[in-house]
Amino acid sequence: MGARIVVAGASLGGLRAAEQLRAAGWTGAVTVIGDEPHMPYNRPPLSKEVLAGKAPFSSLAFTPKAAAADVEWRLGTAVTAARLADRVVVLGDGTELPFDGLVAATGMRPRRLCCPGPLTGRHTVRTIADAQGLRDELTRPGARVVVVGAGFIGCEVAATAVALGAAEVTVVDPQPLPMVGPLGDLLATALLRRHEERGVRFALGAGVAGFEGEDRVTKVVLDDGRVLAADVVVESVGSLANTEWLDGNGLDLSDGVLTDGHLRIGGLPCAVAVGDLARFPNARYDGVPRRVEHWSIPTDTARHAAKSLVAHLHGTDAELAPFAPLPTFWSDQHEFRLQSFGAPALGKDDVRVLDGDPDTDVVVGYHRDGRLIGVVALGGPAAAGAAARYRPQLLKQIAPTAQGIPT
Repeated sequence: MGARIVVAGASLGGLRAAEQLRAAGWTGAVTVIGDEPHMPYNRPPLSKEVLAGKAPFSSLAFTPKAAAADVEWRLGTAVTAARLADRVVVLGDGTELPFDGLVAATGMRPRRLCCPGPLTGRHTVRTIADAQGLRDELTRPGARVVVVGAGFIGCEVAATAVALGAAEVTVVDPQPLPMVGPLGDLLATALLRRHEERGVRFALGAGVAGFEGEDRVTKVVLDDGRVLAADVVVESVGSLANTEWLDGNGLDLSDGVLTDGHLRIGGLPCAVAVGDLARFPNARYDGVPRRVEHWSIPTDTARHAAKSLVAHLHGTDAELAPFAPLPTFWSDQHEFRLQSFGAPALGKDDVRVLDGDPDTDVVVGYHRDGRLIGVVALGGPAAAGAAARYRPQLLKQIAPTAQGIPT
């Protein structure tokens, strides 16, 4: 049997890994394994354009690059276990598949609330099937919608539900402001005001104690005693890393998969992790390993991990530059956009308005030790364009401690 790289996970990270393995010079077999029956597709539109009915589900599929046309796809089955020392993965049907190199790209799944009450009427947004089921519910006349969680997906779903004509949309979160974790108080306050002006209600500073109803949810009970009427509940309370299949290999799986500075798992050069599963040090900021759940990360990690893995399998172990991606995210809510470059969450103690005004279009800078490390725009296309002008400055900067990051 010829040499084979197995990619566990067939979402964007798995697709980009397969493409980048070819770009890095790997000519052996590549097998991508995914639990969904679909080829890789674009997930961000699920909570926006697709949920709103503005884009068909068929528009989500990615087209693999021509260089990856010979990649084998095993869809509708999952990798359930791995024996890294033996270089074997086990599939859901019991098949054992040997590998020379492994890419872990199994990503995340939505966290669910562990509260008493009925399950029917409670939704998450992660897959095509999730979005299809939720859209059917949101388009029911007079729907009263409760969104639990005021993060990216929660705020996007709330905006979409209002646009679809829901009778009531209420967002619940124990934090005092929406998206305050990644944005800080200044922009989170501006975001709250924009949502409220467009009809979204907020129940902040409270969590969910339980759900009421017979066959399906009719009420959401908060831990401060408030009770919200609900026909539809959307749970957007974070994610869990799909790492169970890696149990038993002596890895640090406490938050995704811990890697070194070249995305190698557990010090094994034959195994790498990509996408939001990987917890890696970013030389642009410091040596602290972190997971990053932004759309740009699957491509960035796949490019670097492929070079690392292929170099090892070719017996060259070429010296690679420190991995230093510039995280990027955007979030469309109502008619405005949040556009971010860099790592604003690391600079929330020093936030400065760079352009505009929080009451209109604004660009905000986030600093650490006096160094600009993140820029976020809130508003229309002009604000997003203004933020993009800071991207070259952010790309030039590498943390002074980058040389100390283990590789």
